[in-house]
Amino acid sequence: MAALQSDTVASPLAFKTTMDFAYGVPRAMAPGVARIVANNPSPYTFKGTNTYLIGINSIAVIDPGPNDEAHTAAILAAAGDRKITHIILTHTHRDHYDGLAALLAATGAKTAGYGAYAVTSDTHARPASAGEGAHTERNWRPDIVLREGDELAHGDWALTALHTPGHTPDHLSFALRPIADGPRVLFPGDHVMAWNTSVVAPPEGRMADYLASLEKLMARDDTIAFPGHGGQYETPARVAKAYLIHRRMRDTAILEAIRHGATSVEQVVAQIYKGLDPRLVGAASMSVLAHIEHQVERGLLTVDGPLSLATVLSAA
Repeated sequence: MAALQSDTVASPLAFKTTMDFAYGVPRAMAPGVARIVANNPSPYTFKGTNTYLIGINSIAVIDPGPNDEAHTAAILAAAGDRKITHIILTHTHRDHYDGLAALLAATGAKTAGYGAYAVTSDTHARPASAGEGAHTERNWRPDIVLREGDELAHGDWALTALHTPGHTPDHLSFALRPIADGPRVLFPGDHVMAWNTSVVAPPEGRMADYLASLEKLMARDDTIAFPGHGGQYETPARVAKAYLIHRRMRDTAILEAIRHGATSVEQVVAQIYKGLDPRLVGAASMSVLAHIEHQVERGLLTVDGPLSLATVLSAA
């Protein structure tokens, strides 16, 4: 699951919703980088999940996308005679992960990513209707386990893993060593996108981790970002800073709503997300719950028992 539309209370962000693509057609993005967009559009995935092919002589695939025969065939066709040596996951939400088995069967490539993880949040699990890609594969066992700062290289490409949890505990971003004098490329997955803000949905999503991961990307000097959904964007550090400011303002707005009488997530959502697409109310509720969990951790709110969408809220 990627993003949540409607930002009426926090400061408006300059979203980029234009995107030059055709489903199944590889588009060159930078030297040694091509993108193929999966045909799985939705309010959560925008135009669809982005799959990236990295390398000139041999290929690494970042995010194989959904389980879709046409998308898998498009990846294989784009690789042509070049061997796909690695399949890399930014995270294991279904819209990024489910195409892995078919691509692996066709290529025999090595898999790489964060791998299995445990959820530490006490917040009750999201409802099943929270949207496409709402669940992750918590027990994935890649051939190559990647952690913060690990480098994965083969032939003419090399990627450095950046652990950026928040959207999910296993979320990795990747920095590409420039190919053929290309730009300093960041693959931020679903952590920061240009078309909208990312959903942070407990128990997998954790707001404290998400904010810390934004600060990590703010400290970098990448020149362009190719995200998991939507088009590319420039100056990734500045975009991460804008999103951090936005989240802090959203946090303040939620806390003020509770201090002025809102006692439930439903009431907070009605105040914060005015005019929201009804299909996204579930995602908005989970995002608010993530902020509330962060406020409880900081002692700003009090609750009785584990958090859930039904929890009665009160300021500390």
